[in-house]
Amino acid sequence: MTPTRLRVPAARQGPGPIPRDVLEKLDLVVARRTRGVLPGDRLAAGVGRGTELAQLRPYEVGDDVRQIDPAATARMGEPYVRLHVPERTLTTWLVVDRSPSMAFGTTRRLKSDVADGAAIVMSRLAIRRAGRVALCTFGAGDTKSLAHALVKLGRVATQPGLVVVISDFRDQEDWIRPLGAIAAHHSLMAVEVRDPRETRLPDVGHLALVDPETGELVQIDTSRKRVRDRFAAIEAEGRQRVKSELRRLAVEHVVLSTGGDWLKELGRRLS
Repeated sequence: MTPTRLRVPAARQGPGPIPRDVLEKLDLVVARRTRGVLPGDRLAAGVGRGTELAQLRPYEVGDDVRQIDPAATARMGEPYVRLHVPERTLTTWLVVDRSPSMAFGTTRRLKSDVADGAAIVMSRLAIRRAGRVALCTFGAGDTKSLAHALVKLGRVATQPGLVVVISDFRDQEDWIRPLGAIAAHHSLMAVEVRDPRETRLPDVGHLALVDPETGELVQIDTSRKRVRDRFAAIEAEGRQRVKSELRRLAVEHVVLSTGGDWLKELGRRLS
């Protein structure tokens, strides 16, 4: 029997319409707070780290010597320190999966289209709150995995903020430990993107499949019920493992599908 060939995934359709009135009804949900109130939740009081000058005053024992103001010190003849208004804006860090497995979709759109839509919504909401948005991608044309992206993010995101990881979480599970490190210092949301065809094989005879991550060719006979059941069981086990790890880390977990109304589903978690 001649193997049935899968068609090349459809061209990118985009995330679809994102009505302004829908965005106006949504707001960022900070699922987990660490180290008190995150910057951006409310106006800060007192003085601390930031860019806005609060006052200049004479140096006192215990002050951070890095805050000494050279000009004021030279003018006054004694050390003076700069005190700043604490940072007031919430930084939203978007970590978006660009690996080959995201270029897959069998219903309305590709997984990458849904990921783009989720990133657009989260960034627009962050900006609406007078916050800042930073983007980090991984898996596209290089060897950087989700784990590497999270390690890099942990080095540059020094102030508590909101981190949104948008991925199908089909990377190796070495992301679990660095994700836990991020969750210890930031509010964290994991947006998992799925496609219905990933959960069950159709009964269409012989299929020749190519793993988008490794390029490995696999030929299977989908007419065999045992094969279909085994595939579904392995997939369910993998998705449950991701869900369990995210729950263990107390990470807000949102599941979006290429076959459903992803904006409606995301809105349920942000309203």
